[in-house]
Amino acid sequence: MTVLKSSRLPLVEDRNIDGAGFPAGMVFSGDQNLPISACARITSAGRVLYDGLVPVKTSKKNQRTVLVAKNLSPLSWLVHGFSTRLGGSSCVYHKGDLNLGFTKDDSRAVVERNRSTFLGEIGASDVPGRSREARKKTSFPWPLVTLRQIHSDIIHRIDALPGAELAGDGLLTATPELLVAIQTADCFPIILVDVKRRAVGVFHAGWRGTAKRVVEKGVGEMFRHFGSRPRDLRAAIGPGIQSCCYEVGEEVRTNFESQFEYANELFREVKESDPVRERYPLLFLTACAPGHGELPVKIFLDIAEANRRQLLAAGLPAKNIEISTLCTKCNNDLLFSHRAEKGRTGRQMAVAGIRE
Repeated sequence: MTVLKSSRLPLVEDRNIDGAGFPAGMVFSGDQNLPISACARITSAGRVLYDGLVPVKTSKKNQRTVLVAKNLSPLSWLVHGFSTRLGGSSCVYHKGDLNLGFTKDDSRAVVERNRSTFLGEIGASDVPGRSREARKKTSFPWPLVTLRQIHSDIIHRIDALPGAELAGDGLLTATPELLVAIQTADCFPIILVDVKRRAVGVFHAGWRGTAKRVVEKGVGEMFRHFGSRPRDLRAAIGPGIQSCCYEVGEEVRTNFESQFEYANELFREVKESDPVRERYPLLFLTACAPGHGELPVKIFLDIAEANRRQLLAAGLPAKNIEISTLCTKCNNDLLFSHRAEKGRTGRQMAVAGIRE
């Protein structure tokens, strides 16, 4: 199926992150340089959208939407994409979802159909060894390798289809027409590409994997296996739950503080407001000094920035790193979100592969 490209359209609305006016990173809509917040919600589908550093390719007819990284798109030998929930065959969450994960709620046959659709959209639909004439008559998706993700720092190099299920949170390959993929529903998908040696890696980064430096170790593994130099690597961090919505506990902050000297820059605090307490403070007097009970503080973590810092620490130039500002929880009509849907949701997929 042909993936169409159209002009960029300003199809986003500005929305503040919180009452305190927390300064979310600015992105731009279309060519008009209109600032929008990291929580901006896409209000239309089926056309090319522009999310800051991540343009979107879609098929208008079927409303299927694939996000592609701007810094990776010029590489003609690279196949890559970040899926959304639009334009699939699943009905267990919302009708027409493109669920790409074998969840307990969805039919395996439907998910396989969705996967075939998605791989066709990104152009990964030829089997290795087929003649050019045979490819003109029919096409099939390239072999796809995924993981049983366990929030770890375990990374596998893939040269052929594995004989058994792999467990871990990173996959590397330099084998043409073999796809590596990870699945997410709030955690961050990261694609690394060596533009000189034609090697790729995909990584699943939740807070646990980030604390274990999975993507930083991924850069080291690409050097070990392929000789990749950091200056030759380009990174694309796809959609995930942004700092506007990712509330965590004190134990998560403590974990990061024990690992990273810049940990305090990854967290922000928001004090809860209570209109009744503010209007009638005497009702909330306590015997403890200073006489008023303190409202709890909410802690929010910026996982995308944490992974950007790790890539910088591993030697990647800042200009080689791009981050989608789409928040999965804020954009639940476009993306699956474990938190927004209270644990019952589908999965996006981030895929990378190499053309012959």
